[in-house]
Parts: sequence; structure tokens; C-alpha cells
Amino acid sequence: MTPEEVKYIVVHCSATTPDMDIGAQVIDAWHIGRGWSGIGYHGVIRRDGALESGRELTRMGAHVRGHNSESVGICLVGGLDDDRRPAATFTAEQYTTLKYVLGGLVRRFPGAKVVGHHDLNPRKSCPCFDVQAWWEKEQGA
Repeated sequence: MTPEEVKYIVVHCSATTPDMDIGAQVIDAWHIGRGWSGIGYHGVIRRDGALESGRELTRMGAHVRGHNSESVGICLVGGLDDDRRPAATFTAEQYTTLKYVLGGLVRRFPGAKVVGHHDLNPRKSCPCFDVQAWWEKEQGA
């Protein structure tokens, strides 16, 4: 995807509990199981902050219905509490990596707006925190 095509950088969660340290390979299998061609996200940030690659940035994602052709998707592992309720159960290491990744994506796609999945689909709680407010705060830090 070209810089002109990307309008959104979308932060997601994997909807997993804190004890599930999954990565891109597991999510890829889940998405293939849904009949997709592979992982829908362009990147996955694991519980320890490690960044794993998903789809190539030149390839359209499959992560937010109606906006895939104009967005890049990054998934944080987590998003549910121990009782499987939506919650921002992300680690400090994940937030550090997310800040780094978003900074690089904003430079690559300068016209893109950083949002959470729920900002484009209000029926979703994903990623369980206000991404726009967090990003604005991080830019001032």
C-alpha cells in the first residue's frame, strides 16, 4: 500500500487473557481457520514487547471491515482479563514497542490517523483503551 492510500493506522488486540502469550504464528492459524489467506494484521506485539511481522505493508490487511484497503493493522496480544472481559491487559513493554512502531508507521504514512479498532467499528471494544488519547499523550512525552 502506498502512503497516499493509507488513511488509518489501526491498533487491535488479540482478545486473549494475560496468561496467553501467543504470537503471529498462532494468529495466522486462527485467521486461516476462518478461511482467510493468512494473518490479517501487519504486525503483532507480544507480551514481552517483541514485534512479529504479519502481512507485508505493501499488501492489504484483513483487520477492520470496510477499511482494509486504507489502513495498516497492528495487534497487541491481550485485551481480556482473567474472567475473559475486555480490559487493557497490556504490559509496559508492549506500550513501549507500540509507541516505537506507531512512530515509524506515521513517518512512512504521514497522512494516516492513529486509531483503535473501536473507533472504526463502535460495536467492538478492541483494543480496550483510547488509542487516540494515549497516542496524543505519548507524542507530548
